Amino acid sequence: MTVHTPVPAARPPAGQGRPQVTEVRLSAFAGHRGTVLPLGALTLITGPSGSGKSSAMRACEALARLGAGAELADVFDDPAACVPERARADGQRRRGFRIGCTVEGPAGTVRLDLAVQAEPELRVVGERLTRDGLVLLETALRDPGRRMVQAAWHTAGTAPVTRAPMPDDRLGTALVPLRVAGKTDGQRLVLAAAEQVVVALRSAFPCDPRPGRMRAPVPAGLIGAGRLLSGCDNLAEVLWRTRSECAVRHALLVSAARDGCAGPVTDVFAEEARDGSVRAVVDRGGGVRTPLARLGDGELRFLALALVLLTGPGVLAVDPVAEVPAAYQTLTVLADDLDRRLDARQTRALGELAARTCARGHIRLVGAVREAGWAAHAGASVVDLEP
Repeated sequence: MTVHTPVPAARPPAGQGRPQVTEVRLSAFAGHRGTVLPLGALTLITGPSGSGKSSAMRACEALARLGAGAELADVFDDPAACVPERARADGQRRRGFRIGCTVEGPAGTVRLDLAVQAEPELRVVGERLTRDGLVLLETALRDPGRRMVQAAWHTAGTAPVTRAPMPDDRLGTALVPLRVAGKTDGQRLVLAAAEQVVVALRSAFPCDPRPGRMRAPVPAGLIGAGRLLSGCDNLAEVLWRTRSECAVRHALLVSAARDGCAGPVTDVFAEEARDGSVRAVVDRGGGVRTPLARLGDGELRFLALALVLLTGPGVLAVDPVAEVPAAYQTLTVLADDLDRRLDARQTRALGELAARTCARGHIRLVGAVREAGWAAHAGASVVDLEP
């Protein structure tokens, strides 16, 4: 694996800044063994077919969903596919996989490592949350006959650690606020580190625009309640809302549409039909309007991705941490096959838009691409998964 990283901006001192995932580790996951993905503001994962780009993106999404409190069975619908192909089962026919991440933020540099058993049944078998080598939370499967893991977290009070059982079907770090009282300095450190990881992981939006679903009119207010879905099926509905909410952002979207769509573009908006449905159109000027249904797949994907980059949690269907102010959260867009159906002009324009947006610090983008020759121009960090 080769990593090409531009000169980084100065990093704020520990204790400042928004929580951000700066590294994802695929210790043993699908086709990966010992793979480390450093993540910057704009990160592109590239490599030949079969190098593991999509599985790397699946791991990023899985961590995000686990951080939001999802159960293992909902996150890994085919857990056996996550096990390295040549992984050998032990005497009890058990096989599994290991993933992890590093999150930087106000609590410092925090590492999360997770071991999951995929066969013969899906369950967490070990989890470790650490900061600067200090173990803050550790879980282990002690009794295979019980659907629990034994957890121990740093206390630094009259007892060095506190022990208690936790469920084996979800991430223990996400459960820490429900279990740790925060009465000692040690417990408060555990809470701060766990919150930092959860905030960073939950603030993610997996995005894969599906042109075939974007062409049909959208029943107003019925599909995503004005929030853009991961497949961007309800793009027209969201345009109906965003055009009136922020004129500056809408003007930026129209400017991007000129770069990514064929022909003249003076506006992009949604209009309501007599039956209450909403369809999106491109205003060509002179009274000519082209329904988005007539645009090519590449144009539709470009428009959807541009809209995602120019909006935020209030518009996208994400699950942000409500108790943490939005100013302290950074949205991470996860886009597998980012450049699918895009031509060279569209790819370059989208990269430039992503670079400008990510430089502001409120949105980060992690995308898997077929080739990243344009990445240097966009100032992206490139992770090349060479075989």
